[in-house]
Amino acid sequence: MPSSDQRALLGAFVRARRQSLAPEGHGRRRRTPGLRREELAARAAIGTTWIAWIEQGRDVRPSAETLSRLADGLNLSAAERSYLFELAQRHDPSRPPSAQAMSSAPDALAHLVDALPWPAYALDPAWTVCVANGAARRLFTGLFDEGDVAPNLLVYVFTHPAARDLLPDHDMRARRILAEFRRDFAKSVGDPRVQQLVDWLKANSQLFLDGWEDQSVLAREGGTRVFQHGLDGLLHFSQHTLADVERGDFRFVYLRPASVGMSSAAA
Repeated sequence: MPSSDQRALLGAFVRARRQSLAPEGHGRRRRTPGLRREELAARAAIGTTWIAWIEQGRDVRPSAETLSRLADGLNLSAAERSYLFELAQRHDPSRPPSAQAMSSAPDALAHLVDALPWPAYALDPAWTVCVANGAARRLFTGLFDEGDVAPNLLVYVFTHPAARDLLPDHDMRARRILAEFRRDFAKSVGDPRVQQLVDWLKANSQLFLDGWEDQSVLAREGGTRVFQHGLDGLLHFSQHTLADVERGDFRFVYLRPASVGMSSAAA
């Protein structure tokens, strides 16, 4: 549910956008700027009361469809539309399905991943690896062996035998990864692709199911990550995670070797 601060911001934003729109068919200037609530209601095909309640920051919960019509009626840009849905804590029904959007990473992330000599990769909202450099492909043994199947970090950690060999403290690491994913999941509620992934993992991994029912939530924090690599031996990295500016639901992750001597081993 949106907080009172979010509702207030949403109301102020809708009111400002409404007042910035020129009314149709009016040649002379009005005393008050922009559209009246009744005129916006007609354009958006929603009730005037809804608009009043939203602008007043009332504790109401308009549906995603209502918000979509409101965004259309306000002629919002893509960035403005995203802002409106974020404040309202709703999934935009006009947003492209994740399965289509994940075919490639945002350009900024792809360039960053390719530029680093250390293991680096980007995750989409379902934590599918949408781009990875050569160092990451070498480090995560088995993750990229499925050919045309998109590699997914959660599927790998919870179901691939190679992950148990690679992560010395596998079960603890897996539960932490799940708790970090749950925090991101709140932004993807309503995304059928992400929900399908969660349902599949609950049915195919007891460890995932137990962790999901624990309701643990953690932020993605940096810190030391240890890997027992089959060829390169014991490796220590410092992990860092960043969000993409344009697509906040994408994550850029890189693993900086804990010492210069390990840099060549992970390359």
